[in-house]
Amino acid sequence: MSESAEHSALVVDDDDVFRNRLCQALEARGWEANAAPDGATALALAAKLSPDLAIVDLRLPGMGGLDIVRELRELDETTCIIVLTGYGSIATALAATKLGASHYLSKPADADQILSAYQKIVAGGPEALEETVASVPSLARVEWEHIQRVLADCSGNISQAAKLLGLHRRSLQRKLSKYPPRL
Repeated sequence: MSESAEHSALVVDDDDVFRNRLCQALEARGWEANAAPDGATALALAAKLSPDLAIVDLRLPGMGGLDIVRELRELDETTCIIVLTGYGSIATALAATKLGASHYLSKPADADQILSAYQKIVAGGPEALEETVASVPSLARVEWEHIQRVLADCSGNISQAAKLLGLHRRSLQRKLSKYPPRL
């Protein structure tokens, strides 16, 4: 860790632009930020650096985010692990926290939101975050996220996604043309 940085962070995300911008934003706030595009790189960096904070994307190629959370927790129990994902659900949030994640945020999350969650965890432990975890997304938001996840799994093929969702193709197209519902 550099002498000027008080805290260190590890950002694990396969999206180069998001990962680099988040690292820059953390560095601008006085953190030493290290980037990893995949699980193997993340675990090697974590073993070497023992970061205060690990920010892990849930969906990664190869080793998934939940596997990385488990391995990071085994490497260092003191690391605060925040899981980020664009495909949020109650089930994955529970799985992440059972494996050792300290908190769970939906994308898009910026450096201020992440650091705010980190400060709450450090100040009062995971119990301090109960009010944010307890806020359940609306049914419309959960449906929209599920549709986006299925569409991504189908590589953007609307006909295939509609078939998997049990919807008519045009009904799915109408749903996709709308803006995502608020959380």
